[in-house]
Amino acid sequence: MAKTTITTVVSLLTILFLSIPPPSTAEIKSLTITSDTRPMILLEKFGFTHTGHVRIAVSEVSVAASGSQPDPSRLGFFLLSEESLLQVLIEIQQNPSFCVLDSRYITRLFTFRDLSPPPTASLNGSYPVSSPNEFSLFFSNCAPETSVSMAVRTELFNLDADGSYDYLSAGQTQLPSLFFLFSIVYFGFFGVWLYVCYNNKLSVHRIHLLMAALLLMKALNLICAAEDKHYVKITGTPHGWDVLFYIFQFIRVVLLFTVIVLIGTGWSFLKPFLQEREKKVLMVVIPLQVLANLASVIIGETGPFIKDWVTWNQVFLLVDIICCCAIIFPIVWSIKSLRETSKTDGKAARNLAKLTLFRQFYIVVIGYLYFTRIVVFALKTITAYKYRWVSNLAEEGASLVFYIVMFYMFMPVEKNEYFVLDDEEEEAAEIALKEEEFEL
Repeated sequence: MAKTTITTVVSLLTILFLSIPPPSTAEIKSLTITSDTRPMILLEKFGFTHTGHVRIAVSEVSVAASGSQPDPSRLGFFLLSEESLLQVLIEIQQNPSFCVLDSRYITRLFTFRDLSPPPTASLNGSYPVSSPNEFSLFFSNCAPETSVSMAVRTELFNLDADGSYDYLSAGQTQLPSLFFLFSIVYFGFFGVWLYVCYNNKLSVHRIHLLMAALLLMKALNLICAAEDKHYVKITGTPHGWDVLFYIFQFIRVVLLFTVIVLIGTGWSFLKPFLQEREKKVLMVVIPLQVLANLASVIIGETGPFIKDWVTWNQVFLLVDIICCCAIIFPIVWSIKSLRETSKTDGKAARNLAKLTLFRQFYIVVIGYLYFTRIVVFALKTITAYKYRWVSNLAEEGASLVFYIVMFYMFMPVEKNEYFVLDDEEEEAAEIALKEEEFEL
């Protein structure tokens, strides 16, 4: 019993604190649980308004125990808010034999006692949610050494003023419009970039074409995200838009990291080739991005009920951190290389301009990674569930600013101020370089 209690506590803490909604998810889900002995299974997390509803249909239910058949009232479904999590944990710690289904801090929906008799062993119920809040839908198994198999279909939704269903959480119902507006901005950005490249054909490098492809993939990714969320909002399922979302998401992320690495190495701007160590960075970053996107798909499409869901969350976070660290090294290498070159080639003004550019780019990349990985995560954690869309707005806004700054710094112009030799500033540049102002 003590082992079961510890497992229950760990399950509650882990799955609740790691259950941040994925970028694409359906709110009507059908899942199959087979011979599962976990005391707690998180099925969904949803923000309800005062018109919220939960519909659950279970069928083909079978319970296998090593001893006598367990009490069916010890197995069932319930809702739990994060505010009540601590109280439930205290109850479990104070009484090792305590079953979470008996807690006064949960909203119990039904237990296996309410199922129709065998061989059907099923139930189809609808339950209104009277108090607006963000709830997690759990299945609890308080019978030790008991495995459960069943097919479960869940629907979580709020009712709009006209009586239509809104299958998006209260904090995400604004996302279709938000993503659509940003997609329009990026399509416009893409058009402006093509115009700039066309008017400066002699200054266009291959990197500028990759940057154009990145803008296009970002715009397509956002329009697919908007359509995905729109169909989930009105029907509960993405109607295939999630597949396109993941495809463009994968291409966009790989292109983004590739562009940052290539710019950081000075490819096209400083030299038309990549050194062996720089090629290795790309060979590491791209496969890792494949793994990260695979983890993202599994997280988004399966849901937290699978046994390895927490593991895939950890894989995604670890790989993302490794990639973010890896793309910083080429920028540092370019800065150090420029410093060494500046001591021998006698072009202080040009080298000072390049050092200024790459140091600024280094700061911009660090700021972008810090904001989108740490600040956005903090916003998702501390923001009230009704305003969860604010974190998406902050993330997309920061990304747009990053793209604008990066593209402006490396735009194809005939006389880029960073690469102009100015004899009058040569002496001042030499002094600045000697003062070691650009050491990181």
